[in-house]
Amino acid sequence: MGGTKKKSISQADKAQSAQDSAQGDTKKPEKKTAKEAKLAQQQAKQQALIAPKMDDKQLLKTLVTLKAITVYNTARALSLNAAIAVQLLKNLESKNVIKKVGGYSGHYIYAPVGAPGSTQIQQSQPAS
Repeated sequence: MGGTKKKSISQADKAQSAQDSAQGDTKKPEKKTAKEAKLAQQQAKQQALIAPKMDDKQLLKTLVTLKAITVYNTARALSLNAAIAVQLLKNLESKNVIKKVGGYSGHYIYAPVGAPGSTQIQQSQPAS
């Protein structure tokens, strides 16, 4: 009546791998491709953490084409991590290449210093 008990998933995997190794069919090539894929993914992450090797003029040319110069648009345009894009924009702002024209709470909008829209819009106060 009882029969054999159903094996758990891990036990079934172990039994399957034992059968495969007994038949001479090994899965080493698949593991190498998985390792290569993981290595490629790690390299892509490392590249995203490195600031681009461009001077300020080249960066400005790239950023001027964006509709709005924000942290996330910069990160996407330069294939960077957002934290690196923040550092890059702060660096450009400290060199007076760009300046903040709007935004709040870390979500700032920047404009090139010489651009017509780079001056902040000041609200006119009614004369009393």
